[in-house]
Amino acid sequence: MKETFRWFGKNDPVQLSHIRQTGATGVVTALHHIPNGEVWHLSEIKKVKDQINAAGMDWAFIESIPVHEHIKLRTGDYLKRIAHYKQSLKNIAQCGIHHVCYNFMPVLDWTRTHLHWKLKNDSTALRFDKIDMAIFECFLMKRNNAENDYTEYILEKAKIRHSKMTSSEVKQLQDSILKGLPGTVDDLSMDVFKEMIAQYDGITHQDLKSNLSYFLNEIIPVAEENNIKMAIHPDDPPMDIIGLPRIVKSEKDLDDLLQYVDSPSNGITFCTGSLGASADNNLPEMIKKYRERIHFLHLRNVKREADGSFYEDNHLEGSSDMYEIVKAIIQIEEELGIELPMRPDHGHQMLYDLQAENTYSGYTAIGRLKGLAEIRGLALGIKRNLMI
Repeated sequence: MKETFRWFGKNDPVQLSHIRQTGATGVVTALHHIPNGEVWHLSEIKKVKDQINAAGMDWAFIESIPVHEHIKLRTGDYLKRIAHYKQSLKNIAQCGIHHVCYNFMPVLDWTRTHLHWKLKNDSTALRFDKIDMAIFECFLMKRNNAENDYTEYILEKAKIRHSKMTSSEVKQLQDSILKGLPGTVDDLSMDVFKEMIAQYDGITHQDLKSNLSYFLNEIIPVAEENNIKMAIHPDDPPMDIIGLPRIVKSEKDLDDLLQYVDSPSNGITFCTGSLGASADNNLPEMIKKYRERIHFLHLRNVKREADGSFYEDNHLEGSSDMYEIVKAIIQIEEELGIELPMRPDHGHQMLYDLQAENTYSGYTAIGRLKGLAEIRGLALGIKRNLMI
């Protein structure tokens, strides 16, 4: 696997010089300062690429060129936004970049109820708590009919927990869910969030799948012409939330995706955390099944809980068998003669990073370095055992 590390640009406390020290040879980043849906111009792409090259690494994967909400909804100026997307693809190819990660999640990117959930060793992790999500939807957001999406057990637990929450705990929960990431969506107020959610009223899973199919049929020919591999990121968490349909969360969804446009340019970012949050997904078998359409790897591990909650565990622990996952990847790389870009994802906040300011939860340096080192060691052991 080609080792890469995500970088959020000039405002990221984790600098390129820090990434170089991890041993990673590739950088995963985007033009985070370009508004969603606008064209990525050549001068801006070259500027970032030159920075990465000067630090002794290459721009291994773009993550992401965000898909504008009008495209997801196929409304408003969506044709203009698709034209912008096509031009951006042509421009990155002209700069020698040929790999793009993207997602088709409505409104929010990955969603967590806790950004600094304390573990037993006093480091912190990202967590999705089903009860807290019910509190947000039913008591804070007060979404119509939200209670229909939860069991009586979850609703009763949510009612009791909410009654005991302090105002600061309520604010922390709301802020965690409405937190944005650079280049995807800004931090949202509740009023703006409700307006964005309302746009999806009446949109079914099939409607959203149809819109994804339309988008892919528009852009994949441009990707093919420019030797670009598009790699969709699965939904995180892999379940419907806040009344929004999620359409890239299962093996069936990935089968549908690959049938929309049968092309090597239409591929997958295989995120073991997003897909691994669902017990229905057999990750090693899915890796083998989609072997020629996996273009990018996000390796992380989550610990699933009985009520649908989960938290980011250590990379080699959690509910997914990372040994079998990495073994399947290495065997496919050997058989196909390829090297798949991989980045460690959603590391714990630990050691000196616990005091770091202006960091992005899940993307502090030391936790991801720990994950990278663990995966690197695991991969070496597997290769030696297989005599590769």
